[in-house]
Amino acid sequence: MATITTPRACLAALAAGLLVTAGQAWAGSDEDAGKVDRSQYTEMSPKELAEHLIFEREGFAIHDKTQEGGTVADRLRQDKLQETCSGVDAGDMDKATAKQVKRMARNSLEYPDGGIELGDWQEGQKVAENAFGYRIGHKVDDHSQREPGGLCINCHTLEADKAHRSGTVGPNLVDYGDQRGRTEAMIKYTYEVVYNVHTAFPCAQMPRLGANGILTKEQISDVLAYLLDPESPVNKE
Repeated sequence: MATITTPRACLAALAAGLLVTAGQAWAGSDEDAGKVDRSQYTEMSPKELAEHLIFEREGFAIHDKTQEGGTVADRLRQDKLQETCSGVDAGDMDKATAKQVKRMARNSLEYPDGGIELGDWQEGQKVAENAFGYRIGHKVDDHSQREPGGLCINCHTLEADKAHRSGTVGPNLVDYGDQRGRTEAMIKYTYEVVYNVHTAFPCAQMPRLGANGILTKEQISDVLAYLLDPESPVNKE
C-alpha cells in the first residue's frame, strides 16, 4: 500500500539519487563489482531504474514496518490508481481517465457507522498540525513514540495567523466553513476529499488520508470539525 502518487519526474529523481548513493557504496568493492553491470542502467527507463534500485538492490530498508501497517515495500509499490496517475499530466487529463480515477477512489470510501458527524475541532487541530511520522529511507521516524498526524499544515494555510509556517502547495483553507457553509452535502463532500482526494480531484498530490489508513474515521471527523466548526480558529479570520 503506497501513500504518495509518484509522477514520472519523481521516479527519475529518486532513481538518480539512489544511483549516486549506490555508486558511492559500491566504489572500490570487488565483491559487488561483478554483481551488476551498471552500464545497463542507461538502457532502463526512469521507472525501471528506480524499481531496480529500490526493490532488487534494496536501496531502502524495504522490510521495515511502517506506521500505517505493512512494510516500506508495500508503501513504495504503486497501486492501480497511482499507476494511472503516473502516466498522465493532471492538467491535461482526458475525461475518460479522470472518470476512471474518480471511480477507483469512490470504491475506497468507507463512512462512519453512525453517519458523518463533526468531531472535536481541538483534536482536529492537533491532527492537522502534526507533521510527524511516515518518513522512510535514510531518516526513519520512531513509529512507536507518537501518533502520526495528517500533515495538513505542510501543504495548506489553515489559520490566518499561522500563514508564515504553513504550506502553499494546496489551497488556502482559512475561513473554510464560513465560506462554504455547513450543509449536510458540504460535510459529506469534505469527508470524502479528506478520505480520498481523488474522488473530487483526480491525480491530485494530496495523500489518501483515510483510504491508506493514515487517519482513522474518528480523526477525519475531528479534522472536519476543525475545518467547519464556527468556533474553530480556521473560521476566526
